[in-house]
Amino acid sequence: MAQAKKPNGGKPNGGKDNFTRNLVIAVVVGVALIMLVPTVLSGRGDSSAAVPASVSAEDGYGIVFNKELTGVPFIEIYEDFQCPACARFESIAGPYIEELITTKKAKVAFHPLSFLGGESQLAANASACAADQGKFLEFHRTLFANQPSENSGAWSSQYFATLGIGLGISSGEYDKCVQGQDYIGWVKNVAEEGSKRNVNSTPTVFINGKEIDRNTAYGSLGDFMLAVEKA
Repeated sequence: MAQAKKPNGGKPNGGKDNFTRNLVIAVVVGVALIMLVPTVLSGRGDSSAAVPASVSAEDGYGIVFNKELTGVPFIEIYEDFQCPACARFESIAGPYIEELITTKKAKVAFHPLSFLGGESQLAANASACAADQGKFLEFHRTLFANQPSENSGAWSSQYFATLGIGLGISSGEYDKCVQGQDYIGWVKNVAEEGSKRNVNSTPTVFINGKEIDRNTAYGSLGDFMLAVEKA
């Protein structure tokens, strides 16, 4: 009957061999951990990323309106420009939210996310470029009103440059910002902050730090207004 051979060719696994093997394993694991650290850290926000003037890092890198106000409701809106549900929410509550902003009855922060891919990133970056020109609300309103299918190829840097002309933006800085994707680092910071708050769907709206009722306030202007009034 043939004998089963030991894995090391018949040599006993002595203490010296065990020590050598364990040492090699320890070194390999150590190197793996060192290599893992930059990967883990890369998921963190980039505090050195360029941000629009209207952005507040303290408010989750949102584009903030009426940041100087106190004692009023603070509305935080996490949305993706390609998200159909976000377009519906904008059609329902957008005019009311803009009224709250212009009448200074609320502090509002917009957080453009990029859940749906590259075109969402381009749109979020362009919205920040528009914010620098004082045209964020116009950009925001127009983009949702003319939302194409997700990742259809309709949105490009050239598209957003042309959109700027339609919004009355004549500054060459806007075009440069859009084409150069100057705020792509900020877009990633917004995503990171959303993740920290467990925002995993859009739209997600907080009023004074508490999410509104997902079953009612997202689809009803009356319920949304009531949520603001109760804040």
